[in-house]
Amino acid sequence: MKTAKHGQQKISNKRPSSPSSVAANTNSPNSDNNHKRSRTSSHICSEKMETNLTWGEWMGAHKTGNLVDNESERIDRQKAAFGHDTIARLKDLNVLIVGCQGVGVETAKNLILSNVGGVVLWDTTICKEFHRGSNFYVTPENVASGDVTLADASLGELRSLNPFCRVEILGSNSLSDEALLSNDVLGTRRPFSAVVVTQLLPKQALFHLNEIARTNGIVFIMALNNGVTSSIFSDFGPRHEISDATGEPTQTLAVSNIEILEEKPKLLEVSGAKDGEKVVIVTVAQSDHGLEDGDVVVLEDMREGMEGLNGKCVTVKRVAIASPTAAKVDTRGVAFKTALQLPTASVISNFERQYDFYKTTFDEDEVNANKKFPVRTITIFNRLALVLDDDNGNSLLSDPQVASIDIFGRYQSGGLLNQVRPPIVKEYRSLADTLESTPVPQMLRGEDWELGKGVEVHLSIAAVLDFHESHGFWPRLHNKDDENEVVAAAKKISDKRKEIEGLCWSQSIQYGFPMGEPRDLDEKRIGRYARLFSTELTGFCAFLGGAAAQEVIKASGKFTPIEQWVHHDEEALVVDECQSNIGPLFGSRYDHQIAIMGKDFQARAANQRVFLVGCGALGCEYLKGLALMGIGTGKDGKIWVTDMDRIEVSNLSRQFLFRQNDVGHPKSVRGAMVVKRWNPNVNIEALEKKVGDDSEDFFNDNFWESLDVCWNALDNVQARQYTDARCLFYSKPLLESGTLGTKCNHEVILPFRTSSYNDGKESDDNEAQIAMCTLRSFPYLPKHCIEFAKQAYFADYFEFGPDVYETFRKDPMAFF
Repeated sequence: MKTAKHGQQKISNKRPSSPSSVAANTNSPNSDNNHKRSRTSSHICSEKMETNLTWGEWMGAHKTGNLVDNESERIDRQKAAFGHDTIARLKDLNVLIVGCQGVGVETAKNLILSNVGGVVLWDTTICKEFHRGSNFYVTPENVASGDVTLADASLGELRSLNPFCRVEILGSNSLSDEALLSNDVLGTRRPFSAVVVTQLLPKQALFHLNEIARTNGIVFIMALNNGVTSSIFSDFGPRHEISDATGEPTQTLAVSNIEILEEKPKLLEVSGAKDGEKVVIVTVAQSDHGLEDGDVVVLEDMREGMEGLNGKCVTVKRVAIASPTAAKVDTRGVAFKTALQLPTASVISNFERQYDFYKTTFDEDEVNANKKFPVRTITIFNRLALVLDDDNGNSLLSDPQVASIDIFGRYQSGGLLNQVRPPIVKEYRSLADTLESTPVPQMLRGEDWELGKGVEVHLSIAAVLDFHESHGFWPRLHNKDDENEVVAAAKKISDKRKEIEGLCWSQSIQYGFPMGEPRDLDEKRIGRYARLFSTELTGFCAFLGGAAAQEVIKASGKFTPIEQWVHHDEEALVVDECQSNIGPLFGSRYDHQIAIMGKDFQARAANQRVFLVGCGALGCEYLKGLALMGIGTGKDGKIWVTDMDRIEVSNLSRQFLFRQNDVGHPKSVRGAMVVKRWNPNVNIEALEKKVGDDSEDFFNDNFWESLDVCWNALDNVQARQYTDARCLFYSKPLLESGTLGTKCNHEVILPFRTSSYNDGKESDDNEAQIAMCTLRSFPYLPKHCIEFAKQAYFADYFEFGPDVYETFRKDPMAFF
């Protein structure tokens, strides 16, 4: 294969301008028409790193020699979360990022670390000082230059995140159809797979960009942070196939019995099955099958006259039994679990006698006259019902080797149920359509969605787009005239839509259902959206950047995309809007934060004393956020960060503060060095101490008493329990969080006001999965050693290698 040297040139900006240009530079927020392309070192990647790399080495999908091992080691932990097939498909994804403010740079950073094929940046906005509050790669030199764009300022650092992902700038002042529809993005011979819009574009340009993406099979994601409001929109086009809806491991269940019930008993509950119908019940050896109604399994290892069932797909449903509430059956007790070992007919017979006894007693009591007999439903988690009247069932019964349902009556022993996930095809609507015809927009908090608070956010976006269409600029910060005009526009849009069913307008909503009755529009929230439209907060940017990047990964077919819109509105952040508190602004990196939360908040934040425990994937993100917010920059403020781990190559795919030359060094020390470079005013101390009983000589009473908050970024339960106990003892707030694969949790623990972490029953012994940091650096249980051997040796040598070879053997051209 011929390869071309990889240079540093951007995508050519000499193409003829398109009459259907998507967005002109004059329409970009904070743009400068007369900017000059920066030649500073801020956007030039290390010459040493790039000089000798060819296209094939950059793309990294199928290489030879040490480069294979280097890339494989970098993404070692992602393979466990996504799977080998998804990791390979990610290399085919080229992504265009529109906008390089906070949300844009966060999205780009996460996609590059995810090891997609290529990322292209577009933003002609000139760097300003306030951008340094959300874009951590903008330097004082970029701002002072006066001609460095946000894309230029971000390029060099983004490239250094991952040498196996190509990162370039779209070198044009507008987004043309020609650029978006290129079939050879970054020399990969592949088109764009996704476009992520991270700042509002003019209305017609935005809708046109969405339609171009839909028409050409390009995933369209929009992620916006405006003040205390964040929104994400996901459009996977008219037809999107999901190969794995959840990403969870599939179940393999051992069959212990199969029974045919000639007539379904009244107490037996199976969704869709009627009383008196014939039902096939499968009992599995596991105590909890973990399946849902409608899941599909493949029958395997069927014996003794049932071989015709092997390889056949069948749909299953859960089995439940009705039991009198007064019986108070303990489903966790030994007696109940022992009873479930009996044949299904015997189990049902026992419940029928119990039911008859309590029903008779209930009816004999005159107090219960005209009352309904209280019954509870108990799910039997070691049993499943086979669905034989759907497509899978009809196909199974039409096989000559099966012929009849009676074949299940031959069961003697053996048998497996292997769960499979059939592809799911979904249809998504366009941006213009959903912006108008989403009656109850989804909110991140369930209670906000039930109350219909998403309506105001939806109308605010529509009103701001109309405002820009009328004036040619976006609502200005703290401008009362712009605010009033946006509110009026929102009311006009709502009034115009109320006569048409299915549209978004200010109607009464109860429990998430539109009632059709007009209600007053919350003008205060819409006004605040307009007033703070031009601002960003680093916390929202981090969240949206992660969510948008995860949506792009779903273009591979793994995981289910969000249902188009999700909003969040954090009113609690706006507490004091006194004019002297939120202005005049200082022209500092904290201007957006001050404009929203005030000077008093910024002063308190600067003097906060924070203890960050852990500097891994979460710890890096938290350090970044603390530095950008200005935490610990005051005379009394300070940040302590401790982590015993050393940086290893596999950390580089998630812990974005580290680079290849940091491998082998302490995480806390190198992480502190990076954020100190971003914000020299941060007072930070890096430690390599374990937090526990044996370090209380350092983490003593004076240390804990001096803190304002403790923040956990840990990977094991034992350490979490210790810090929780310390925080409870010293009455300190604790921010608790954790990740495992694509799952995460967070909790705010306030002493004597909320339950503590130790109130739960978690332990390392009952964890089904093990955090990689624990596995590689500090294994302390026998199962840690077993799991390490399994992942470090078995998976790499007996799974990954053969999978790659099989891909090549089946289709060499697609492989390359």
